Amino acid sequence: MTSPAREVNFDGLVGPTHNYAGLSYGNIASVQHGDTTSNPKQAALEGLAKMKLLADMGLAQAVLPPQERPDLPALRRLGFHGSDASILEQAHRDNPALLASVSSASCMWTANAATVSPSADTADGRIHFTVANLISQPHRSIEPPATHATLLKIFRDDECFAHHGPLPSGAHLGDEGAANHTRLCDDYGQPGVELFAYGRAALDASATQPTHYPARQTHEASAAVARLHRLDPDRTIVAQQNPAVIDAGVFHNDVISVGNRNVFLYHHEAFVDTPTVIEELKRTYARACGNDLVCIGVASDQVAVAEAVATYLFNSQLVSLPDGGMSLICPAQCQEHDRTRQLLERITAGDNPINTVHYVDVRQSMCNGGGPACLRLRVVLTGEQIERSLQGVYLTDDLYNRLTSWVTRHYRDQLSPPDLADPKLLDESRTALEELTRILGLGSLYPFQRAGAGAR
Repeated sequence: MTSPAREVNFDGLVGPTHNYAGLSYGNIASVQHGDTTSNPKQAALEGLAKMKLLADMGLAQAVLPPQERPDLPALRRLGFHGSDASILEQAHRDNPALLASVSSASCMWTANAATVSPSADTADGRIHFTVANLISQPHRSIEPPATHATLLKIFRDDECFAHHGPLPSGAHLGDEGAANHTRLCDDYGQPGVELFAYGRAALDASATQPTHYPARQTHEASAAVARLHRLDPDRTIVAQQNPAVIDAGVFHNDVISVGNRNVFLYHHEAFVDTPTVIEELKRTYARACGNDLVCIGVASDQVAVAEAVATYLFNSQLVSLPDGGMSLICPAQCQEHDRTRQLLERITAGDNPINTVHYVDVRQSMCNGGGPACLRLRVVLTGEQIERSLQGVYLTDDLYNRLTSWVTRHYRDQLSPPDLADPKLLDESRTALEELTRILGLGSLYPFQRAGAGAR
């Protein structure tokens, strides 16, 4: 017998070093805005406002803390030495791109933190987490250890939660987490169908793959995660992304499709042989769940792939409302673009569960290549599992007010690339994170808390 469950959105708090360094090759928005001035305070407040909107809609909302940046231990492992201030000065002088990489606030996009399978889908009845190794991008490849430590802090009951570290860091096992994973089900607490999307089969020399941008997720990684999570093969689908759309800027599958419960919204060019993938999804869903899957396809003459990438139409959050129906949480850019706005109007007026759209302003994130769905990790939890996780991270009105005050007091209004070498920024960030761990009840989470801040 399955127990009542709900989906909780764990959004990443934008870190104090949010900046535009253009680090993410294949992510068009990231590269286009490289070396421009960012606004960390605005970015964090935009993210919190989105969380508050969902909480006010009656959805379960929680937060994940940012990681410590700049990552001084990473620079020390790369041969820089001396005081913290000296290391920042050396890195800025010798390799400013490297300093930007270890200063990135990219862990804000928690859709890449891990892949999560709920207890209703797994053979041992526990929620399984596999931390993504993110090896395709240097600035993200340093995230997994801290991500793993954070998830262990929040979901620490071994009877409820099973944690898997990142897959081995070989090129054939590139894993980008939940951004390439979709779960479909009739009800969150019932067994569902899990769809894994990959960009290339690394061990098959004859397999098709993109010719311009890298395919970040491999077939081998997706299959490994499904095995680790002990999923039923009859309710698991592994499908290849269309290499042409990866070359058009679809670096993760959540830039070209989104699903929730019994609805799957996708672009006709999303997969290699999309019609076959959709038919397999429908058959598998009907067999596993006993009902029909609602598939909403978007043709190129409605919204071209380039338009979907520019507006992040499919990087919207598709959520189930407490009083029935579903809503899309879309970037404001979708409202400002005529064809995406008109498409959304047709979808909400159509014969399907999606009946409302909410537009959110997350421009600071969008300029760095992440929309609303990038900012959240979806975790299906029963009431008991929620009780047995860390309570301090669940968003309430009081926590929202405390976090907005925290951001306002600690974050800079503007940040440009040379500012990353400022030792004062490191001090400001550590002061902010020290207070944040007290607010969220996380204890000593960060390296500087466990080992001392070091000499300056």
